[in-house]
Amino acid sequence: MIKKEILNFDVVILGSGPAGFSAAIYSARGNLKTAVIDINMLGGQPSNYLEIENYPAFSLISGYELMEKFEQHADKFGVEKFPMQEIINLDLTSQIKEIETQDKIFKSKAVIIATGAQSKKLNIKGEEEFKSRGVSYCAVCDSAFYKDKTVAVVGGGNSALEEAIYLTKFAKKVYIIHRRDNFRADKIICSRACKNDKIEFIMNSQPLEIKGSNCVEKLVIKDLKTNKIKDLEIQGVFPYIGYSPNTEKFNGQLEQTKDGFIETNINMQTSLKGVYAAGDVRNTPLRQVITAASDGAIAANSAVKYIETLTPVIV
Repeated sequence: MIKKEILNFDVVILGSGPAGFSAAIYSARGNLKTAVIDINMLGGQPSNYLEIENYPAFSLISGYELMEKFEQHADKFGVEKFPMQEIINLDLTSQIKEIETQDKIFKSKAVIIATGAQSKKLNIKGEEEFKSRGVSYCAVCDSAFYKDKTVAVVGGGNSALEEAIYLTKFAKKVYIIHRRDNFRADKIICSRACKNDKIEFIMNSQPLEIKGSNCVEKLVIKDLKTNKIKDLEIQGVFPYIGYSPNTEKFNGQLEQTKDGFIETNINMQTSLKGVYAAGDVRNTPLRQVITAASDGAIAANSAVKYIETLTPVIV
């Protein structure tokens, strides 16, 4: 058996999105030896956003560029970064926390969970079968594959409408399917979508099944008012119906909501001592880049204060 490298830190941050990097900056500025680890490449979900126009000081900036600036800021304070680290096991209950990955064991006095959330699935027949063959959860990533094709976006929030607008740069037609008769999206986003002549709205409707042979060919939808069922001829489906927290590794160890989001107090403290949660992974009324960054700052500040109370131990 190959002996794993053991790395000691004051704080280990799980996740490298806005919550993770913000926490890293505040932690390192608090003179704590800080590490950020991520199962993927660094930057988190916002790295895939084409445009962000509600982050203070930047009237318009790409998600990739903004997260690059977050990372550069963390680099200034000597934060150590470990991308592509799959967590195999973790111990969050001991005073010295342990996070084991495929080739390393991270030990720390505090852990900040900033693993974010991922797009919810429609959970209908054909969704898994046609994943990457017409079903996509990232318009920015895959829109070029739908040039001059017809696609459907499912959802009624900001993400759904923004991605639908973006898709019109490539697709010849974009349906927006929403189960209600009004949208949850901001009025300014709704206005843009309504003015786009490539977008057609199908309200009070619910997808039932995705059909096709090798690729997506039809979306079966149900009118929730009339119960009428019809086939919509499309080549792509983009679900944007909310998010599920990336908490599989923590389930059962922390207090969570019925949907899996981690419960915290106002200091981002979880139900375990020395363990904090920040950003989209926690139970919060708003999931935005700005609120995730704020959470990260609070979590790191709390971690600094917590570590100051500890009896010195050898890690």
